[in-house]
Amino acid sequence: MYQAGLVLEGGGMKGVYTAGVLDFFLDKGIEFSSIYGVSAGACHMCSYISKQKKRAFNVNVDYLDTGKYCGVKSFLTTGDLFNVETCYHLIPDYLDPYDHEAFGRYQGKAYSVVTNIETGKPEYLRIKDMKVDIQKIRASASLPLVSRKVEIDGHYYLDGGISDAIPLRKSIKDGNQRNIVVMTKEEGFIRRPTDQLAVFRLRYLAYPKVYELMKERHLMYNATLKYIEEQQVSGGAFVIRPKQASKVGRIEKDAQKLEALYEEGYRDAEECFEEMMNYLESGEGPEHEM
Repeated sequence: MYQAGLVLEGGGMKGVYTAGVLDFFLDKGIEFSSIYGVSAGACHMCSYISKQKKRAFNVNVDYLDTGKYCGVKSFLTTGDLFNVETCYHLIPDYLDPYDHEAFGRYQGKAYSVVTNIETGKPEYLRIKDMKVDIQKIRASASLPLVSRKVEIDGHYYLDGGISDAIPLRKSIKDGNQRNIVVMTKEEGFIRRPTDQLAVFRLRYLAYPKVYELMKERHLMYNATLKYIEEQQVSGGAFVIRPKQASKVGRIEKDAQKLEALYEEGYRDAEECFEEMMNYLESGEGPEHEM
């Protein structure tokens, strides 16, 4: 196990890129002492820790034609675009069983990044038992506008990407001098202001911090990108990300597109493997990114 941080960005269905990267890590037996998963990154983190290769990809693809997995029907009947009962109970308990024993053997620390919609602050919730902590994963992946808020210990949460989309700062603050950052946005990506601010204001009248976060989200995200670039130069981060924009949407129903993006992630991790290992084992941070 490497004494290093693994930081996993979200991105909806674009997260299958991350699933490909993580499956390559599984094939090489690479483990990290600390993992920070955001939204889809938090979901894929779970199958990586339990060492269930291809499970994260299969969960995204095998149920695309099932109305009870993701779609308008689920949203209209439950308030969640991604059906909670299917995603967090039916699939892990019955359809594609989660290996809780394997998760229990993980010797590192795993965190699900969530946004407290009362304070507007990110929180990094430790995942110790998937049966007990599954709500923390759900909270991290609860996209604003199309998901219900998630209650944990009397507080309400939504997607971690709203407040800390790529928590490299947190990993470094926790003492991780070396970090592998897996991103789902391509090189050169710049986040633009949202054009849905009026909708956010109305939807979250009781939680004005959500509106404030969405108003400033592009500024926070772009500042994080600059910070990541600085850490690449100084040795604090090694980045794996797509070379070009993906054709996969945040909510994607085309299985072939998803498979191509998964394979791209696996291939990119494979191509930078030697350089990444040199970075992890020597502590020298490359300026190169995939």
